Amino acid sequence: MGISKIFSTFIKNIQKSFTLPEAADASFSYPLCIITILACVILFVVVIRARKIKFTPQMVARLGLALAITFILHAFKIFELPNALGSITLGSFIPLMIISFMYGPEIGMFTGFVYGILNLLMGGYMLNPVQVLFDYPLPFMCLGIAGFFKDKKFIGALVAVLFKFVCHFISGVAFFGNYAPKGMSPWVYSLVANGAAQGLECAICLVILAILPVERLMREVNRSSSIAKA
Repeated sequence: MGISKIFSTFIKNIQKSFTLPEAADASFSYPLCIITILACVILFVVVIRARKIKFTPQMVARLGLALAITFILHAFKIFELPNALGSITLGSFIPLMIISFMYGPEIGMFTGFVYGILNLLMGGYMLNPVQVLFDYPLPFMCLGIAGFFKDKKFIGALVAVLFKFVCHFISGVAFFGNYAPKGMSPWVYSLVANGAAQGLECAICLVILAILPVERLMREVNRSSSIAKA
């Protein structure tokens, strides 16, 4: 077997591993491969950067508390969306965003990644590795983006949820398009379903952020951290 034939077979096997359900647009498969590779690169970069951060016992305790509160808030579902599209919760994004405001986007993304994995293990919906990536680790990592806007928390929350929506939108088009009503494009279905879910969740988070004394909380955290270092 020639080298060119071996290479051709290898490429075909790679393409088969990214084959989408029949309901998804076939033309979407190639962009999905590219996006998946980029997503893996982002995961790798975040993990590498997180390894350079010194995790103090105090920080680890706060991250653990944030994860616990996130799970508790996630349990309070206002209503469940059909076809594994998620649910509207009682502001379950808030703890991860606050961690991002406190410690920066890297720690926020790392905490979101951990939560995404734990959420998957505690009853996630799995079709294949690519779908899992776009429905669990990546979208919750995106909530850490809020840390780039710690002085503009509402903008940070909006941007973070927008990126989270993009992850779910891609998953919806590629893997859940067969749930679309007859005659409706998977693109439109995913846009409407995920847009409504993430939009409502974002609205709840904005209301909670307006009520919570986030600035005061961050000052207390910084003060206690300074005392601990002294």
